[in-house]
Amino acid sequence: MTSGKKTKAARSSVAAARSSVVAKKPKPWGTIIAVIAVLALAGTVFGYAYSQIADKNAKEAALAKWNPSEENKDPSDQIQGVVKKEYAEGRHVTAEQRVAYDQSPPFGGPHDGVWAACTGVVYETAVRTENMVHGLEHGAVWIAYNPDQVTGDALAKLRGRVEGQQFTMMSPYPGLDKPISLQAWGHQLKLESADDERIDQFVQALRRNQYTYPEIGATCDSSTFDVTNPPPFVAEAPGADAVPMDGGTTDAAETGQTGETGAVDPSAPAADPNAPATDAPSTAPSS
Repeated sequence: MTSGKKTKAARSSVAAARSSVVAKKPKPWGTIIAVIAVLALAGTVFGYAYSQIADKNAKEAALAKWNPSEENKDPSDQIQGVVKKEYAEGRHVTAEQRVAYDQSPPFGGPHDGVWAACTGVVYETAVRTENMVHGLEHGAVWIAYNPDQVTGDALAKLRGRVEGQQFTMMSPYPGLDKPISLQAWGHQLKLESADDERIDQFVQALRRNQYTYPEIGATCDSSTFDVTNPPPFVAEAPGADAVPMDGGTTDAAETGQTGETGAVDPSAPAADPNAPATDAPSTAPSS
């Protein structure tokens, strides 16, 4: 009996020792902290993504009021500061001619037969005005800026509104009397800041707005325009031989796509400015 009691006591002693060892085993704090950190990071990422989506949806909803429609053909009428003028369309000049434009930057009037590519192009150098104006006739919005006043973050904000956006183009405009100037056919808005909400409103209201630009269906692709080496901007005032605002010629050589006749069909459905145009670009008219 004594032997059995000793054995039982020994077993109890071993069990107690084992229990003590188990009780004293440290908790895996490193693993716990790592899991908490992962969960916190996941929550932060999810929160940021949700915030970005919410901001995007809110911005789109705010801009919806600037969408053109049959009932509101020119929403830019409600944008403070927009200047409007009527211009005859389809009036061309040659590559050697200059136009005595009535505005600076111009937003309508005679223009070169070859249009500047306006497929979301950000031109690093100032481009010949006569080519840029033709892009407006095709439904594009041209963002011009004074290179002495718009740099750094402000320039990056403007670039972000243009790159990859069909029927949009941007270029420096030396001597501009305001830091920023937006042009659409027959419309202009000059601004002080790249943070001005009217930039997005102007683009939304007028980019490829079928009710405000002449050449419905015209493309912004331009195979005859060298985007990497565009014709340069000329700072000097035009001479006495410049083409007047009522000048230029109607040249059938450019008529190779829908809309080059300048006729506007108000019953046509509104065009998507981000949709690629299907018309092939034409060549420059002969002089």
